[in-house]
Amino acid sequence: MNAVIKPTAEALAFTFPVGGMTCASCVGRVEKALAAVAGVERVAVNLATEKATVHVASGISPNTLYAAVEKAGYEVHSETFSLSVSGMTCASCIGRVEKALKNMPGVTDASVNLATEKALVTAVGVTLKQLIGIVEKAGYHAVAATDASAQQDTPRGSIPAWWPVAAAALLSLPLVLPMLLIPFGFDLALPGWLQMALATPVQFWLGARFYKAGWKALLARTGNMDLLVALGTTSAYGLSVYLLLTQGDHEGMSHLYFETAAVVITLVLLGKWLETRAKHQTVAALRALESLRATVAFVRRGGHDAEIPVGQVLVGDLVIVRPGDRVPVDGKVIEGSSHLDESLLTGESLPVSKNIGDLVTGGAVNAEGMLVLQATAVGGDTMLSNIIKLVEDAQAVKAPIQRLVDKVSAVFVPVVLLISVATFFGWGLLSGDWQQALLNAVAVQVIACPCALGLATPTSIMAGTGVAARYGILIKDAEALETAHAVNVVAFDKTGTLTEGKPALVAVEGIGRTKDDVLALARAVQQYSDHPLAKAVEVKAQKEGAAKFSATNAQALAGRGVRADVEGTTVFLGNRKLLQEIGIVAVDLSASATQHESAGRTVSWLAVQQDGIVELAGLLAFGDTLKPSAKLAVERLRSIGVDSVMLTGDNAGSAKNVANAVGITDFRAEVLPADKADVVAALKTAGKVVAMVGDGINDAPALASADVGIAMSTGTDVAMHTAGITLMRGDPTLVADAIDISKKTYRKIQQNLGWAFVYNVVGIPLAALGYLNPIIAGAAMAFSSVCVVMNALLLRRWKPAVANGGK
Repeated sequence: MNAVIKPTAEALAFTFPVGGMTCASCVGRVEKALAAVAGVERVAVNLATEKATVHVASGISPNTLYAAVEKAGYEVHSETFSLSVSGMTCASCIGRVEKALKNMPGVTDASVNLATEKALVTAVGVTLKQLIGIVEKAGYHAVAATDASAQQDTPRGSIPAWWPVAAAALLSLPLVLPMLLIPFGFDLALPGWLQMALATPVQFWLGARFYKAGWKALLARTGNMDLLVALGTTSAYGLSVYLLLTQGDHEGMSHLYFETAAVVITLVLLGKWLETRAKHQTVAALRALESLRATVAFVRRGGHDAEIPVGQVLVGDLVIVRPGDRVPVDGKVIEGSSHLDESLLTGESLPVSKNIGDLVTGGAVNAEGMLVLQATAVGGDTMLSNIIKLVEDAQAVKAPIQRLVDKVSAVFVPVVLLISVATFFGWGLLSGDWQQALLNAVAVQVIACPCALGLATPTSIMAGTGVAARYGILIKDAEALETAHAVNVVAFDKTGTLTEGKPALVAVEGIGRTKDDVLALARAVQQYSDHPLAKAVEVKAQKEGAAKFSATNAQALAGRGVRADVEGTTVFLGNRKLLQEIGIVAVDLSASATQHESAGRTVSWLAVQQDGIVELAGLLAFGDTLKPSAKLAVERLRSIGVDSVMLTGDNAGSAKNVANAVGITDFRAEVLPADKADVVAALKTAGKVVAMVGDGINDAPALASADVGIAMSTGTDVAMHTAGITLMRGDPTLVADAIDISKKTYRKIQQNLGWAFVYNVVGIPLAALGYLNPIIAGAAMAFSSVCVVMNALLLRRWKPAVANGGK
């Protein structure tokens, strides 16, 4: 139950829930612990309601009271709230929202994520409405995260989000083109009034967002990238208007800087648009997960079967799951037997046999037999719901890397303003030439315009992501590109990542019959089945050229196998239960079967009945095949100093064989989705920078919690939406390539930012001292931008190691 914080006339009264009290002595311990806190005036603890009411002097934080209760051995029940916050643009915005939330009495922790635009708040005695009010007061807009999710759909026919970038580019191009043609001897400068007509809508219409965000930063007495953009472009625009008005529009007039303001705004708008596109991927991931949930369930109540919404299913209800249906809830089988495809949830590549007493998981797909389940978990308690919750939590946690430019700009902006003001008054007072003082002051702001700063990161990212996409590496998240350069551990999922992810017939053995005969009979008995194992037999039979017999009276034996009449004999193909049912003891092939099973393979037995005598004919072993490039992928990672770990939901035998085959010494078998995320978290806690590589829904929590998520395009949409990087060819060797292009791109970002900052450190003092007039300052700024772009374009020469002939 929520606590209530009530201010009184003489003091503050805090009422909050206390857990763990069982008797009067507990009450006494809690009261004594609270009374010992300095500033506490009165304490009343109620055992019946499990609440404590504490009157304290003003200035005492409730967190101090909560700590005292916990130190006494009891609990203060807190709640976790998830808010969707809009209007944040940079690191300083995050700091402002977090500071406002943490300063609110009752809030014990607050973490704000710019990428997902979410705030995760842990609090006692605070309502959602109060938290929203605090965020609104800080200058941003907030709603409950669940409400925000419902508003994500973009109406059909709405204007696309990229239109401001396109409009700004179209208006800026005529301004930039003449400047680019000057070195080639072409002087196509536009009339000043036309330049102003083109630049004005870019400055004050398309660039209005920077003024709004910059104004909020000023109100918060801080600086951000938006303020830097607004001040720099306004200075360039304002100086151009001043020169145009004072000197007129004629040949020989001073150079104008309208193109400077317009191009900066255009490029920053482009970067913001790319960032927004990456943010939308988080919403798509959660929607893809939600789509896996069944919407209806067949429930047996009072002897009648009825279809009801899955939300109305109760724990203990009898739920009927027909062949082909998705299991709606977690449950226990009480009637029937079948095979369930749980690959999306557990990573197990082969269908799993389910019989009476076995547990089944909501979201799995029933293959053939009808099942009756007793619901054991419904709604938010199912495994699928927990996977969704894990993804949400992982994405809500604050990103470990803050934007370098945003951090520096918080100090850079006021410093530039102080230098500009000092330049204006210094020159004015010392020389008496206030017009020259104004020009020098504006020169400081023009040369400090964040054109190079704005270009440094986006141009490198665009060049890096462009060349990576050419070779099958789709980088959808700029933060993933920035983080991947430091990866020193790669955690691989097994099924579908290092292996093909589908069963293959890897061995056929016969007793008294040739392998070809066993394969032909197995092919015949299940030629009409859609079971994955049947498909594997058909593929192998076609490849080996096995005979194709006709079959009659085919019958599926749920949970055991199949039978059919083939060439005058009755043929059985299934598991050990089927052998026991028809009275066969598989002595002759038991050692071979044990060897296959210890290697993680699935064994099917073939028996024939003729003239009333049933005999064992052979066995078939099914397993997942290794991707041809898996071993090379691990070797390449090792060569660049990156360790590999394998995580899988498969059994230990299968995991060990795959790990040995690819050269991985650290592997974890029978790992559930939540455990995969825990392993990733443990590696991060140990100081590792972790990349998770997977392809299934069961990998989504780990992909989201890793520093970098890498998905195979051959897998599920959920994995691709959750991950920041997708390997379009499903080739694991691309993992090392993704890390390599990240390293090179990050190096370009560092070089470009370093150049931009050095340029400002050198250029600003020269402008302040009067050695650079606004024209030279503008040219220097343009030169710095060209250097940044040219350096970033060098990334286009990158090729993957295999393409270069290396490993």
